Amino acid sequence: MSSESISADLPSVVDTFGRPLGSLRLSVTDRCNLRCSYCMPEPEYVWLPRENILSFEEMATLVGAFTDLGVDKVRLTGGEPLLRRDLARLVRLLRQNRCITEVALTTNGILLAEQAQELYEAGLDRITVSLDTLRPERFRQLTRRDEFSRVVEGIESVGKVGFPNLKLDTVAIRGFNDDELIPLIEFAKHFQAEVRFIEYMDVGGANEWNPDKVLSQDRILDLLGRWYGQIIPIPGRGAAPAQRFRLPDGTIFGIIPSTTQPFCAHCDRSRVTADGIWYVCLYAASGVDLRKPLRRGAGSAEMRELIRSVWMARRDRGAEERKALERLGLRSSGLIGIDQLREDPHLEMHARGG
Repeated sequence: MSSESISADLPSVVDTFGRPLGSLRLSVTDRCNLRCSYCMPEPEYVWLPRENILSFEEMATLVGAFTDLGVDKVRLTGGEPLLRRDLARLVRLLRQNRCITEVALTTNGILLAEQAQELYEAGLDRITVSLDTLRPERFRQLTRRDEFSRVVEGIESVGKVGFPNLKLDTVAIRGFNDDELIPLIEFAKHFQAEVRFIEYMDVGGANEWNPDKVLSQDRILDLLGRWYGQIIPIPGRGAAPAQRFRLPDGTIFGIIPSTTQPFCAHCDRSRVTADGIWYVCLYAASGVDLRKPLRRGAGSAEMRELIRSVWMARRDRGAEERKALERLGLRSSGLIGIDQLREDPHLEMHARGG
């Protein structure tokens, strides 16, 4: 029986709040070639054991179980996904699954120029590049690497190869890059790309997150409005994380306000780490091990039932819960201690796809 037939025969899978299982972020590695202060601020990390990392065939099999239950969009993440050798082969494997309507990639762009053509030919649909600053010295300060020129080269390669709908993700941090919002939008125009400003989130214990560093959606709109004029919200956000806006000249940009305006009520995303641990919420403290049943030979029906039962019991509203703590004055810094993070590398966002 084809995957399409299975999907048609199975009822829609929703959690306790009626949220469907719709989008999957698949981490292919926990390694990264940058050390961004908001994601990987420590010089050294405890890496996932190599023998636990899933093969591309195992990843494709797991994705098949998810698509049988309603997932139709897959985003490849890391760490830095382009560090995983021959990533295009995974794209080709996923493209054999006709239930998937989109295979996307989030990357820091350093290795993109040399791999863009092969990824395009393999069937990758769309690319998002993380870009937090246009100043080389500021880039070096943030990432502790001198790779800014290679990131720009990677961005240039996206259009040359033929990828549509390039997005640039910018973590907006008060006192760091809040003076670059307009330059980033103008830079994106040059590449026919769409910037998405992301509110600075508490995504670990080592990043020294503080609410004073959060540049809110309201503040971003105020700063941009003073320069560009009236900004019009675009309706129809749905389950997408970004609220999109249009400038007077027609330019579109987005804001992901997960810190000040959580969108848990509409979230249909979950994450599988490179070693097969499934997290139903970005902020979840624990996940479900899918690698063990997969490697002991569990069949498709058993894997589907495991995923279905976990999702149907899902009650996670991580961002809203953290916002509630903030209102009560109980949240002023990271919620996970650095020692705990070192004991369990899955708790850092670089291991679960951010």
